[in-house]
Amino acid sequence: MDRRDFLKVTAASGIASRYAGKLFAANSSSVPYRRLGKTGEKVSMVGLGGAHIGHQSEESESIRIIRAALDNGINFLDNCWDYNGGQSEVRMGKALRDGYRQKAFLMTKIDGRDRKTALAQIDESLRRLQTDHLDLLQLHEIIRLSDPDHIFSANGAIHAIIEAKKAGKARYLGFTGHKDPEVHMKMLKVAAAHNFAFDTVQMPLNVMDAHFDSFEKKVLPVLVEQKIAVLGMKPIGGREILESHAVTAVECLRYAMSLPTSVVITGCDSMPILEQALNAARNFKPMDQKEVAALLAKTAPVAKSGKYELYKTTHTFDGTYQHPDWLGPGESGQTYPVA
Repeated sequence: MDRRDFLKVTAASGIASRYAGKLFAANSSSVPYRRLGKTGEKVSMVGLGGAHIGHQSEESESIRIIRAALDNGINFLDNCWDYNGGQSEVRMGKALRDGYRQKAFLMTKIDGRDRKTALAQIDESLRRLQTDHLDLLQLHEIIRLSDPDHIFSANGAIHAIIEAKKAGKARYLGFTGHKDPEVHMKMLKVAAAHNFAFDTVQMPLNVMDAHFDSFEKKVLPVLVEQKIAVLGMKPIGGREILESHAVTAVECLRYAMSLPTSVVITGCDSMPILEQALNAARNFKPMDQKEVAALLAKTAPVAKSGKYELYKTTHTFDGTYQHPDWLGPGESGQTYPVA
């Protein structure tokens, strides 16, 4: 979505300082598609989260969920080199056989901070996913203020992902993070200093984030202005948000989809949860200013401490904190600091 589209949509919806996305398909029987920033690609407004693929006791159920998503109009598939010990990618790779790869806009993420580690993880992801290229490759868990400098160093991971793109292993490049909007801002600043522009940025966008150390308030306007595609994640906060009893899952999804996101990535660990996400997209109508105000008023009392955003306030969601070896060796041969 470019700035002109952004302003048109917000004015039409009456959200004023809030946001809403421009849809490219809008009938109730299909999943609407949105533009992926300046790439010109079109992706489903709801995406299938990879972290929940692998939770199923039977591999066949994981494959069933992925293929059902693709058969019903979801084309954006999220994944990561480290999810479930690699099983998320392995299962997704098997699901993408028999012509399903052609239906997917496939994204995965890598943890390596140095070039060598990042290149090895890219190749391993491609093998697991049984594909010769990724539609989108992202640097994962940019959660420390030191991460951007490591990545853009002389031997940093930025060189690996650029090489992957030049070799045809990745079409577009981005980064993700869930900890602190200031880290995202530094990543964008360091990238600009190196004359590099990301195609996508992934971050938490939900009703709790709007109140506490907010990516929506601090990072989202910058991405819209720079025409970088916004990938929303954790719309339900790993389900912790529902434990507040202040909001429903459908309200959570609708709120996130009413922002200028190209796609809202949500975990679907069962067929009923997948159907819930599909229905939320098929029946989507942007929230108007009154609806947004009412929803934020309901969530404000429980949101301010970050109690329901554990990915910001604890290390619960920080895989690279628990496994610093995933980052690779630092310039001195030691592991990167994780604090």
